[in-house]
Amino acid sequence: MNPIELSIFSSRLTAICDEMGAVLRNAAFSPNIRDRLDFSCAVFDATGELCAQAAHIPVHLGSMAYAMREIVAGLGWQSQDMLILNDPFLGGTHLPDVTLIAPVFLEQRLMGFVVNRAHHADIGASTPGSMPLSTRLDEEGLVIEPTFIYKEGIPQEAVLRRLQDNARDPEESRGDIAAQVSANQTGARRLHALIRDLSPQAYAAGLDALNEYGETMARQALETIPNGRYAFGDQMESDGQGAEDLPIQLEITVNDGEIAVDFGATAHQTRGNINCPLSVAAAAVFYVFRCLMPAQTPACAGVFRPIRLHAPPGSLLNARPPAAVAAGNVETSQRVVDAVCGALAQALPGRIPAASQGTMNNLAMGADGFGRRWDYYETMGGGVGAGPHGPGLSAVQSHMTNTLNTPIEVLESRFPLRITRYAVRWGSGGAGRHRGGDGLIRELHFLAPAQATLLTERRKQGPWGLAGGAAGEPGINTLNGRPLAAKVQLHLEAGDRLLIQTPGGGGWGAPE
Repeated sequence: MNPIELSIFSSRLTAICDEMGAVLRNAAFSPNIRDRLDFSCAVFDATGELCAQAAHIPVHLGSMAYAMREIVAGLGWQSQDMLILNDPFLGGTHLPDVTLIAPVFLEQRLMGFVVNRAHHADIGASTPGSMPLSTRLDEEGLVIEPTFIYKEGIPQEAVLRRLQDNARDPEESRGDIAAQVSANQTGARRLHALIRDLSPQAYAAGLDALNEYGETMARQALETIPNGRYAFGDQMESDGQGAEDLPIQLEITVNDGEIAVDFGATAHQTRGNINCPLSVAAAAVFYVFRCLMPAQTPACAGVFRPIRLHAPPGSLLNARPPAAVAAGNVETSQRVVDAVCGALAQALPGRIPAASQGTMNNLAMGADGFGRRWDYYETMGGGVGAGPHGPGLSAVQSHMTNTLNTPIEVLESRFPLRITRYAVRWGSGGAGRHRGGDGLIRELHFLAPAQATLLTERRKQGPWGLAGGAAGEPGINTLNGRPLAAKVQLHLEAGDRLLIQTPGGGGWGAPE
């Protein structure tokens, strides 16, 4: 393919992912998928190598790229099959992220896969929102090993019933699964048509060319990092079960564009749920290095070939089952980004920003009582770290998440609560030549009894600054004016007010 043909080929693959995302969003029942856009879509080749992805959730996409080869190998795929899974130790991230995989055949030849992953606020955990303060994986909800939900186009009703039986709202659960199925069916039709139009041989040649181009772009970007070893340490503040200040230590070795990232000195896996499967740690590492590459670098497997990752089995970033992992995907992944950025700031001081808020400020809530049963989950934005070229953004999602906030009107019309305050937390960004972005303030007034779980970080020490810039303000959680722990389960009564103030980003450069 010449460069123009290759660009068109890449864009056609990406358009398939975009259309899958549009179908999933429009067909979903839950606010978490329809309004917050907590989902991702991608195309893979017949061996499970990434071909294209939409600009959705980095932690979803990087982990799928890392794990897909093992997921799809050895299964007897047939046309119109569809696989479902959420097991973090068999290719998932955490249990609420449910993945559906569909093969694409042309003339009985397996040509590739279309995949989507969506966060379900109810996956059958003991607490509403399915993000409990857990100590074992089975406390976090229904564990779905790779299982066919459709076999040759026939729905496997026993699998669907199992999902519904574990949901507080079976209709919403089945509706969201149906939306994921529809997204994959759309993607499969579009990919089939693309391959048919090009021919299988031309399609395979296009993928080879795309991976070669992606690898070339990646290596050219990574070769701008000076050779050497760069070490950095950060820490998780708590695991929600009494352990505190768990270190995340890494060393990056750069050798002519080849990158080795070693987390050998990182803490052992812990009792609380901030552990990660290795795929989540890989997603965070891939994300940072992808940010150093030109915007036109394609999202394909070739991009990640120069990057190697090591985290000891049994560590916080490569936990063994049945470790609890609900917050590893959302909180620990953010700290891995901070650690990688901290190391790269030594090598590229003019390109790396200060730390962003370093948390997703997770709030899971709902009710199980004799009245209305409901589940909801959201993450909240905060301050982005300032950089050499300007201040950080305020009150936005950063790094490993890319979701929206659910509109207040949707929340108040569906759930028994009111949002009484939603504002920028002015002055919470770190001072510096360029100021860190400010966090946000969100107050919820509960109109009926409910349960809630908070899984947050950066509540003791704010995100670090760089080049003489000050740290951002740490976050604060309170209930009716009383301070709360960073990770806590709550029983709420009608009239209670939960206030979350998210961290500001670190400043960059000494104030002038």
